[in-house]
Amino acid sequence: MKINQYLYDSKTNPIEGIIQNLNIQLVFLFGSRDVFEKKEVFKNIKEKFPNAFLFGCTTSGEIFQNSVYDSTLTITAIQFEHTSIRQISTNLNLWKNSFEAGKSIANALDKTDLSHVLVLSDGLLVNGSELTLGLSANLPIGVGLTGGLSGDAALFQKTYVLVEGEPVQGAISVIGLYGEQIKIGCASMGGWDIFGPERRITKSKGNILYELDGEPVLDLYKKYLGDAAKDLPGSALRFPLNLRIEGSDVGVVRTILGMNEEEGSLTFAGDMPEGAFTNLMKANYDRLVDGAFGAAKMTSKRNKDKSPELALLISCVGRKLVLDQRVEEEIEAIREVYGDNTVFTGFYSYGEISPFTPEAKCELHNQTMTITTFSEK
Repeated sequence: MKINQYLYDSKTNPIEGIIQNLNIQLVFLFGSRDVFEKKEVFKNIKEKFPNAFLFGCTTSGEIFQNSVYDSTLTITAIQFEHTSIRQISTNLNLWKNSFEAGKSIANALDKTDLSHVLVLSDGLLVNGSELTLGLSANLPIGVGLTGGLSGDAALFQKTYVLVEGEPVQGAISVIGLYGEQIKIGCASMGGWDIFGPERRITKSKGNILYELDGEPVLDLYKKYLGDAAKDLPGSALRFPLNLRIEGSDVGVVRTILGMNEEEGSLTFAGDMPEGAFTNLMKANYDRLVDGAFGAAKMTSKRNKDKSPELALLISCVGRKLVLDQRVEEEIEAIREVYGDNTVFTGFYSYGEISPFTPEAKCELHNQTMTITTFSEK
């Protein structure tokens, strides 16, 4: 595997310095909305890598090697030695729900020798848990699935996913990795603390939550947020919900994408089923960093402690807001596990798609650090 990286920002334009390479098969592109709306940027990149699939989305922060950036575009160009690539895209507007969109795109993939699937989706128009279920239920047993939901800083206004080199709203794009030589590791961990009483969801529809214990959920959030309530929905990223299905001891974290003042409702990145239980959560700085370290250790065991060639890091915008000036500490924690030779790319998202461990089922997560590692045998 051969990897080249470039960073585009308002001060430097590495696109002009990139030498055309016909052998590049896949280019990861993660950037801010203002960069994505400069369509000529992607036209220029396609000219540099005419035989490559462009796979990327808008973000709430870009991860490039050991640093976290805003208002940039990271470019990671990959040439595999033994692995082939396929790309399929669709739009949420073509389907009655996110499950059907995921099902359709999974069924459109060639399954022969399929090893792993990467997915990027619009982060605002999707029900991420439905999308994940639609994808995973229609992939062969043993085929991994990881990815994330595109971001828009903490603005929650508009997100884009690349489709044939063009930024598109409402889009879903998947990459299929084929062959026996590609070795994938994945894991996802959080690090948030639960506080306050457990409350039952008494009214919801899909990913829209109306009531907890018979009270409007928006009123509850405003009570806990105090003065920060005026900055909703962005301020709620610091207080996600732990969601536990009755009969299960394990919960998943759900974060807010939007709100409706008139209804007193909150829209989450994934399903909020009636009858389930929730707790508010708050940040623990050290545990957030420990979560990133733990996810890296888990993938390291999968790779028998051999450093991967490439690591795709997808972390949640809520973690970035909480960690603030300490945000790079979670990147440094992963670097401590992998060493200096692993190439890092990734972004801060509105949701992460991954199993907690390679053996677990794939789910939508929020407020986690999700890692997908790549090596060729």
